[in-house]
Amino acid sequence: MRGTKAERLDAFARANGLAFLRFDYSGHGESDGRFEDGTIGSWRDDAEAAVAAQAAEGPLVLVGSSMGAWIALLLAPRLGARLAGMLLLAPAPDFTERLLLPQLGPEHLAELERQGFISEPSEYSEAPNIYTKALIEDGRENLVMTGPIHVGCPVHIIQGQADPDVPFAHALELAALLPSDGLTVTLVPDGDHRLSRPEDLERVERALSSLIAQA
Repeated sequence: MRGTKAERLDAFARANGLAFLRFDYSGHGESDGRFEDGTIGSWRDDAEAAVAAQAAEGPLVLVGSSMGAWIALLLAPRLGARLAGMLLLAPAPDFTERLLLPQLGPEHLAELERQGFISEPSEYSEAPNIYTKALIEDGRENLVMTGPIHVGCPVHIIQGQADPDVPFAHALELAALLPSDGLTVTLVPDGDHRLSRPEDLERVERALSSLIAQA
């Protein structure tokens, strides 16, 4: 919740008189817990609890980046009529099944079975990326890209075509499963996974402004 995009959206909300909620999943950032104990389902429950605990009333626009887009899509059916829009940035729904597992060789799979997790260097942190067997198995129970996705609100996807972590084809596959009415897809030719450059942040603000206007 201290990331560049979250800070920028907080300032955007303040400038426009809007309520804004940001939080860290358990095992992330300033929240308690171990990352290794988290799963997609438990982080979805974190998101639901955070929304339920906030005091603001009225329509909601969810913003989810990377894995957060998967969480947002899982949370959508639980919000019902309050959900008025979704902004998905470099969305990575079902990444454990569609993006991670196909890249694992026999040695990684053996390591996963032997010790219950695998780790690899991260380009975004000094700490390694850790993928647990529980995360992968729970992810399989929470897949969303298995058929048409009905969220009941406008959706705007912003995806960098130079994203080394989530291929833009993945965003297009997701878009094909969402209702075409109210769907906007913005592809950024030189955009990376962070989408945190000044021009990217301005693009995010414009998309959010449009969703709020529709709400």
